[in-house]
Amino acid sequence: MDPISVALLAAMAGGLGGEAGQQAWQGLVALIRRPFRHTEAVSSGEPELTALTQAPDDSTRAHALSTALAVRATVDADFRQALEEWWQFARTVGERDRGVNNLISGGSYQGPVILGRDISGNTFTNPPAPPAPSA
Repeated sequence: MDPISVALLAAMAGGLGGEAGQQAWQGLVALIRRPFRHTEAVSSGEPELTALTQAPDDSTRAHALSTALAVRATVDADFRQALEEWWQFARTVGERDRGVNNLISGGSYQGPVILGRDISGNTFTNPPAPPAPSA
């Protein structure tokens, strides 16, 4: 399983992604609060979740939560499966929330300008030059 992104955890704790981000965060909260009865000294993730919620800009707290989730996933197969499903959804929230910042400055431009994000599979060509004047 891929590690849970520290940056995404911090961003979600801080409110990233609007409604979808809130749903993803609440899904993680519910997942962490599932009963966890393990005899080893393994955190459920709840103390780390609470700490990150109190200071979403603290990357150390986000890293601690990511680590707690990874450790719990190694000792609890059901949690690992649920966490993997949650992570598949949560990644899309982070992707959807990336903004677009298009900037054109300086110089002279002849022709169209396309502004957007994640543009692929296109070919851009210049129109043929006009014929040279005959002598």
